[in-house]
Amino acid sequence: MATQVNIFSQRSSGVLLPVFSLPGACGIGDLGPAAYRFVDFLQRAGQSFWQILPLGPVSAGTGHSPYTSVSALAGNPLLISPELLMADGLLEAHQLACPDFSAFTVDYERVVQHKRVLFALAWAAFQSPAHAGQLEDFMAANPWVLDYGLFLALKESQGGAAWYQWPEELRRRKQAPLDRARRQLDTAIRRHCFLQYLFFRQWQRLRSHAAEQGVRLIGDMPIYVALDSADVWAHQELFELDASGLPTHVAGVPPDYFSKTGQRWGNPLYRWNAAEKTVQSRLYDWWEQRLRQNFLFADVLRLDHFRGFEAYWAVPAGEQTAVKGSWRPGPGLPFFLEMAKRLGHLPCIAEDLGVITPEVEALRDALGLPGMKILLFAFDMNPDNPYLPYNCPAESVIYTGTHDNETAVGWYMNPEVPESSRQEARRLARAHSDHPGDFHLDLIYLAMSAPSRLAIFPMQDLLGFGNDCRMNRPGQAEGNWLWRCPAERIDEGLAEWLRDLTGLFGRLPAAPKPEKADERPHT
Repeated sequence: MATQVNIFSQRSSGVLLPVFSLPGACGIGDLGPAAYRFVDFLQRAGQSFWQILPLGPVSAGTGHSPYTSVSALAGNPLLISPELLMADGLLEAHQLACPDFSAFTVDYERVVQHKRVLFALAWAAFQSPAHAGQLEDFMAANPWVLDYGLFLALKESQGGAAWYQWPEELRRRKQAPLDRARRQLDTAIRRHCFLQYLFFRQWQRLRSHAAEQGVRLIGDMPIYVALDSADVWAHQELFELDASGLPTHVAGVPPDYFSKTGQRWGNPLYRWNAAEKTVQSRLYDWWEQRLRQNFLFADVLRLDHFRGFEAYWAVPAGEQTAVKGSWRPGPGLPFFLEMAKRLGHLPCIAEDLGVITPEVEALRDALGLPGMKILLFAFDMNPDNPYLPYNCPAESVIYTGTHDNETAVGWYMNPEVPESSRQEARRLARAHSDHPGDFHLDLIYLAMSAPSRLAIFPMQDLLGFGNDCRMNRPGQAEGNWLWRCPAERIDEGLAEWLRDLTGLFGRLPAAPKPEKADERPHT
């Protein structure tokens, strides 16, 4: 059941920072002490929300993108905290010694090597009778993890090959060969399930701490899944695949002002419009499970590429660009009504950027979902620009930028940005504030003052960092998802400044109501 969160009950604000970007000694942000300290920082800074990126496992083959995971249900083992494993008796203090990792970027190859050793030690310690039955209970409560563990174990046994390159009996999931593989690979399967057990135990503890501090989590759910994933392998009938397991059509977006050839993402498409009723029923069941699982991660979900639920761009798989694609109808309102019927209230944010039509807006509004407003898109000298603060409706979430944008300072320093855009941004900021600070401060003031009930700021913008700290450059395969926040920059001075600014614009959390005294006479 989704948590009952109304993000528009009052004005509020929050910070966007991926978990992997947290500081820490082990080369990557994780679910350990630094995450707890960041939650405490948000509470002291008067922030109501912590927005994160997708939490699924990542791989080198997809540039470690959290938007292209091998599972739509699993958590990223690299985010497991060794310090918390020590606290649980699964590691010794002397085993926590780390190589000299960078405090500013993630070196995924070295992190994987280091944590693989730690996880092997933790697995050995977990064989103690003190932990008997814990993994079995987790697997029984989360049956999806069995297919996930089998998928990864088979992938390892096949030299890392994609599942559609496996022998036919494994690719097509023939029962007898799969049963044989389960027996032969039992230990490997259980080790992968063990890592999920650790991840979810640590995540739920962190989420409970955030709730105690009054900080709610905004998760992120990509609409599509990767072709080489446990989800597609285990549910091939739900996707547009040929007999060999390859997609007949793939996801993307059509050509636009920014790209003459569009974007060919390559994800397999769902069989939303399959003639067989059983396919649609199973597809809805799978989505129910996916949404249910993602609401274990967060209080609110950002629905990536929301427009794909109204209509999606289908590109023939043989095409190298997205030019020759076509629009197909998505599942639309009936899908969301069915999910709400099954799961209850679904607190979501619609990522309504890109090619947005009146039909997409109508679906968003019919569902009562807030859309996204990006300030860096506002400055084109058009007073009707929908991203200008004074044009933003209250039922929206305003961002200075997202993980896909330049940082505020990076945008301002970019020589390709027209001077007229820079000047418009400065003039608008001065209209709301006399603050003489740098541009990122002006942009934060603008967002804070907007009618939008919720304002979110990437951590890089709060700190005034340039494009060397940018999170992602769409279309660039390498060098993304690397940035880490220096621990010393998350300090009391920043918390005090942000709290004062949040209060100035009426976005501080409401004080908890005191409990009524028991007025019954004492006996």
